[in-house]
Amino acid sequence: MGESLYVQLLDLACGGLLLTSVLVLWRRELAVIIRVFALQGLALAILVGVLAAHENSLDLWVVAIGVLVLRAGVLPYLLRRALASAGESRRETRPLVNVAASLLAAAVLTLLAYAVSQPLVRLAPSAATQAIPVGMTVVLIGFFVLVTRRRALSQLVGFLLMDNGITAVGFLTTAEVSLIVELGVSLDVLLAALVLQVLTARMRETFGDTDLDELRELRD
Repeated sequence: MGESLYVQLLDLACGGLLLTSVLVLWRRELAVIIRVFALQGLALAILVGVLAAHENSLDLWVVAIGVLVLRAGVLPYLLRRALASAGESRRETRPLVNVAASLLAAAVLTLLAYAVSQPLVRLAPSAATQAIPVGMTVVLIGFFVLVTRRRALSQLVGFLLMDNGITAVGFLTTAEVSLIVELGVSLDVLLAALVLQVLTARMRETFGDTDLDELRELRD
């Protein structure tokens, strides 16, 4: 793969990661958020695939396929199942921060991510490390979603966005990630998603909703 094509494809994949993170903040419909999350999984798989082609690494190709199956297929499927079984509103109706403020926060978090990641970029300048701020932005936006949304399913998406960002930073920092290590991390993420899905279902069965503010009112 030529260097110019490599940089263009890398920028395209990172742009997809950043755009889908912002779209999760923008939209309120849970079904749309899940579809956007699946697209982010596809963008992450493309990112790993571009690195695999550039490094000519069979291990990375295997990891790229695993990322595609897990993060663009299995995890969105589990989220859709949880949403389909929900007897509650399928829309994030009362987030702690409105859309305009969320988009403004995304811009601030992007600037913060670029400022924080500059030491890493200067440590080993390359096309991959130049994209590290994008991965850091995805992590920060995921955390923002996690702490500002009230629906348990929305918070689960925020957690998974954080994991996608951490994974992207890991691959951009060093493409020579052990296949066994990545498979272990992926299995941990899948297990966490399954556990959180079960907890969400239990909350719904017991309290009739997964709005955390309403559960706090029940406790009070």
